[in-house]
Amino acid sequence: MPPSLQVGPYTVIALADGAGPFFSPRSEAFPDATAEQWAAADRLDPGALDADGRWRLQFRAFAIRSDRGVTLVDAGIGPADSPAASWAPVPGALPASLAAAGIEPSDVDTVVLTHLHTDHVGWAVVDGEQARPFFPNAEYLLQQAELDAVEEVNPQLRSAVIDPLRKTDQLRLLDGDSPLRGGERVFATPGHTPGHQSVLVESGRDLVAVTGDLLVHAIQLLHPELAYAHEMDVEQARSSREQVLRSRAAGTLYLATPHLTEPFIAR
Repeated sequence: MPPSLQVGPYTVIALADGAGPFFSPRSEAFPDATAEQWAAADRLDPGALDADGRWRLQFRAFAIRSDRGVTLVDAGIGPADSPAASWAPVPGALPASLAAAGIEPSDVDTVVLTHLHTDHVGWAVVDGEQARPFFPNAEYLLQQAELDAVEEVNPQLRSAVIDPLRKTDQLRLLDGDSPLRGGERVFATPGHTPGHQSVLVESGRDLVAVTGDLLVHAIQLLHPELAYAHEMDVEQARSSREQVLRSRAAGTLYLATPHLTEPFIAR
């Protein structure tokens, strides 16, 4: 069984899809970080630094399962021919991780795409020229602001992801925060991309934030003000990140992150 977190009636499941080095030195990704800040981040997440000194990322999605259904947050790096193949360690293992969690693709009724970067949409649509949604019964949720900016974010994903989902009438566009069901809701966290979104799961005193790329390295947990070179709006991304990290849950705030070594972090 993959790692999971129980919050009331919700089981949040971390679904591994792959792991590998980032495509550029981490010093370029976070140009303002100091040696002291890197040292502290490496103590917090030593697994993010490989033997050659490279930034090692995990690539994962998250399932939220309850008696009301199954929500998938993001769709990983995808198969060998996915759009992420130019830089990510494809083929991904998401189908096997889903199976290990007892989830069939047909069980998933909602897919939240946090944003249109290739390592987050890889299994959304598969089979190339015979493109089909991998989750046949799911409604795929994307922010309208993200679609409006697709040519700037990643133009290839219009034909690879957006058009096939529209063809099967499985794409639903959101405008900001939106309830899902019960204690699940989508909330807008723009900055990394114009329409970046995250998911909150709340039950009783506890809160889980499934963050997408709101933060991508432990250094941003320690120093949320640090700019990441691949944020499209640095100030907006910083504001979104600080808003979440400063949330005051009555009990415990858990972060469910796709790229840090440990999938769940208690704040």
